[in-house]
Amino acid sequence: MTTIFASMLRFTGRLLFFLVLVLCFLWGGFALWYQLPFGESGRIAVLVLWGAFSLFVLAAEFTRKRRFSRLAAGIAMFALFAWWSTIKPSLTRDWAPDVAHTVTATINGNQVTLHNVRHFDWRTITDFTLRWETDTYDLDKIETVDLFLSYWGSPAIAHTLVSFGFADGRHVVFSAEIRKTRDEEFSEIGGFFKEFELAMIAADESDIIRLRTNIRGEHVYRYPIRIDPAAARALFLLYLDTANRLAKKAEFYNTITTNCTTVVFDMARTLNPGFPLDYRVLLSGYLPGYLYDEGLIANGAPLADIERQAAIGARADGGPIGYSARIRGE
Repeated sequence: MTTIFASMLRFTGRLLFFLVLVLCFLWGGFALWYQLPFGESGRIAVLVLWGAFSLFVLAAEFTRKRRFSRLAAGIAMFALFAWWSTIKPSLTRDWAPDVAHTVTATINGNQVTLHNVRHFDWRTITDFTLRWETDTYDLDKIETVDLFLSYWGSPAIAHTLVSFGFADGRHVVFSAEIRKTRDEEFSEIGGFFKEFELAMIAADESDIIRLRTNIRGEHVYRYPIRIDPAAARALFLLYLDTANRLAKKAEFYNTITTNCTTVVFDMARTLNPGFPLDYRVLLSGYLPGYLYDEGLIANGAPLADIERQAAIGARADGGPIGYSARIRGE
């Protein structure tokens, strides 16, 4: 019995080691693909070599050569991780026009001046008028906080935006977004492998929300947040602090750990450390259920009814003038 148990332990250990090797080689392949600066043909050539080396090491696990192959794998992975650690985020790349600037703020008492607020006039995804402005807001005049969720594919994934409404009728939206270069396209997988920096964008609703409802044709929902004035002011200031920090020191976007929703959640936890971590924070498409359960949005009716009422697509038709009032049915 002892011999059988020992054999099972050895088999389990070898199986786990084999699976770890497979995962390491897969991670290494993606890392090389997304970060090597050799162009597509060069990356393919390197991946062919990496794949051949991976198969050699994995096959050797079933032979007497596994000690040598493990040593080779250890050296290769050490070199790969050493190279990976040298890849740092940047503030100076050839950015796409919609993220060419990020918002920064200066605060003077209750008066906040936001620099590089986006007020683009979108006609199509590729045809738009660039306009970056400097806007001033009174912290004492924050009246509303709205959470917008924009869906473009899977119901589990949505982009999260937070809009602050002021007594003068203006709204400013904060959105933690990937900062693409001109030649990049969004990739969920690339977001795991230092493909994009993180940018804080501030914009008018007729720009950043209308872009999603009227230009991209995404499904957008607006949820008024139940929040008292002091907490709304504190959340606004947290956005400004995050924006100023990202403008000085670049950070990488990560599809799971550092994205549009986790940034908001981290701020909310700063205000209330008691907010529980939930899978719906990671699967942001299901965030309304989390907010509903926590009482942060209206929950006097079934969640399905709340979600139907939150859809703004039917009210979003038309140009940028009066957009904020239209999507609220005013």
